[in-house]
Amino acid sequence: MPPPQTSDPVEQMAHRLSTQDGRALYKLRKQTVEPVFGIIKRVMGWRQMSMRGLVKAQCEWSLVTMAWNIKRLHVLRTV
Repeated sequence: MPPPQTSDPVEQMAHRLSTQDGRALYKLRKQTVEPVFGIIKRVMGWRQMSMRGLVKAQCEWSLVTMAWNIKRLHVLRTV
């Protein structure tokens, strides 16, 4: 089945998920980066930016990810 000729992202994603290759590709999200966002939100309690502006938001995100990486390194080192 050919992809829909529309710019609607919902229809494009529905088509992608209706194919076997699309579902397999979408499943990869579970083992790559998606769990990290969940852990940062749930375990570390970080929900939203507290700074305004792109540069400040990038700096804040860098601090959040650095904290996650340090925490992860500490866990891996003590094992």
